[in-house]
Amino acid sequence: MRPPAPGGRLEPGDLDRLRAGQALQMDHYGGGRLPFACVQAKGLVQHMVPLDGDDAGQVLEVMDASGGYASACLGAAHPCLQPAFRDGLERGYVTDELGSLERTLLLEELFGPGGRWADRFPGTAYHASGRNSGSEGLELALRLALESGFDRRRLSVKSGREARRTVLAFEGAWHGWTGGLVPLLNRRHYRLGLPPLSTEPPYHLDVAFLPFGEPELLERFFAEQGSKLSAVIVEPIQGDAGILVPPPGYLRRLAALCREHDVLLIADEVLTFAKTGRFFAMTDEEGPIPTDVTVIGKSLGMGAVSTSMVIARRELSVRSSGAVSTSDLRPLTCSLMRSGLRYLSEERLIERAGPLGAELRERLRKDVVEAFPELFLEVRGLGYMNGIELTERASVGLTALRRRLLEAGVFVEFMAGAGRRTHGLRYMFPAMRIAPPLIAGEDDLRRIVERIREGTRRFVEAGR
Repeated sequence: MRPPAPGGRLEPGDLDRLRAGQALQMDHYGGGRLPFACVQAKGLVQHMVPLDGDDAGQVLEVMDASGGYASACLGAAHPCLQPAFRDGLERGYVTDELGSLERTLLLEELFGPGGRWADRFPGTAYHASGRNSGSEGLELALRLALESGFDRRRLSVKSGREARRTVLAFEGAWHGWTGGLVPLLNRRHYRLGLPPLSTEPPYHLDVAFLPFGEPELLERFFAEQGSKLSAVIVEPIQGDAGILVPPPGYLRRLAALCREHDVLLIADEVLTFAKTGRFFAMTDEEGPIPTDVTVIGKSLGMGAVSTSMVIARRELSVRSSGAVSTSDLRPLTCSLMRSGLRYLSEERLIERAGPLGAELRERLRKDVVEAFPELFLEVRGLGYMNGIELTERASVGLTALRRRLLEAGVFVEFMAGAGRRTHGLRYMFPAMRIAPPLIAGEDDLRRIVERIREGTRRFVEAGR
């Protein structure tokens, strides 16, 4: 199949192949999967074709404002990754049982003396492990927290830790689909009908939930329940909840409360990594906010591979052979990460995401939110991680809105929103996530906003 240029149309047989191919893949959206297919991509531009309707088969030029679930920070087919593929393949395929030159080069650059992240995670105090996905990385993080209270010699709960069987999570959070993580989601839709974690003492695990970004509730909870806590797991900016940014000082105070109460702090930076104008969102004006475990992912794979990294204090580990993984920092993955991270640093793409992201939010506020107040409530975000919360009216027509946006030449994603929250806090509706690859420049961001505005206008004119 050789797709035509934008404006051209696929041959009927090629269109049928794409339809059949989509039908062969399991549908995780309950029949709500988008009837579009990507046939080619480079940089920020994807060539997509509708699979149904009057325009079925016509090639559209679409700007990527999502980065593939916010994972492709370098866009598509970035040239800096091509030699990394070759180098990684030539460095072998050894697992974590053996040392690796490529793995050593990566970890030295990140955590060794003078390393890129050594000010936050010095190699003398931290060690790292790799996994296939953010969910797998967070499973390991949770395992590290639970194992910290387990006596491996006596095979029992450590003396004095018997009461610490609670993990604090936050309403609206998203940490992954796996069995160990679903209990950390407060939305019943994701939990009901699935087996819970053990509820039998002494190995049971309780999960408590708080609204995110509410300092008074946090202080009260630690004062009343701090002695029962084993760990806290937090997204520095909540993603699926609708890009919720906590108030200044909130994350640093959370870290201080964890230290005061001898509670492990797990930062879920799978989504926020490299998106907020810094590599790590657990940062404020005072500098790095200390964590016991940090999990990064998505952008770490540069859009070329799915991967994650767990960075933990050296005293945290898992019982012998209890966390062996086929995917633990394999040479090819390390090569891609090393090349991509070096490019991001040398071109200063992380730093420029701060001011450009602020300009992007101002354009979104003026040209989208204020232009369509019946559809949008507000824009929120930091750096290139941004969201526009929908109104109830727009939420009902979300699928149609997304299609109009695609037809106008822009691809965005929609987050579920935090929904109903406790303590009398307002309902949070779904949000449009605008998280373009970091290669997007000022002109690219302007065009993305123009296309969002145009797609929204078409949605309104269609009366849907």
